[in-house]
Amino acid sequence: MDTLKDIIIVAGPVIIEDNKVLLDREIKFNDAESPFFMFPGGKLISLDETPEQACIREAKEELGIDIEILRPLKTVVTKRPDVAEAWAVLIHFLARRTGEPTLQKNKTVEFGWFDIHDLPKNCTQNVAEVIEAHLNEKI
Repeated sequence: MDTLKDIIIVAGPVIIEDNKVLLDREIKFNDAESPFFMFPGGKLISLDETPEQACIREAKEELGIDIEILRPLKTVVTKRPDVAEAWAVLIHFLARRTGEPTLQKNKTVEFGWFDIHDLPKNCTQNVAEVIEAHLNEKI
């Protein structure tokens, strides 16, 4: 039986405009053979930081934008790809942005707006799960 080594809590905004979602690729996950797009976001850095605060901080750090959180979306629990026997709890918030996203030195290598009905094949699994759940809520 494997032993659980770690659990992290990650929070990030889901920004959708005109049926397009804002995704980015981070430097720390950049692999030339297997790059993947994800929601901006990152782990909570202290016990004093709420998921909402982490979401706002990460949007600024990764894309240089301020956001307003509108409401929670689907939470996803998944195994971490970077640490064996570890889990990540991914908390997503529907958010509205102010300002234009820009690449942030030492943070992001690329960002783009992607059709929510035709997501890129190289995006993380939680992207499709959260978008699908969001679309099903609107029916």
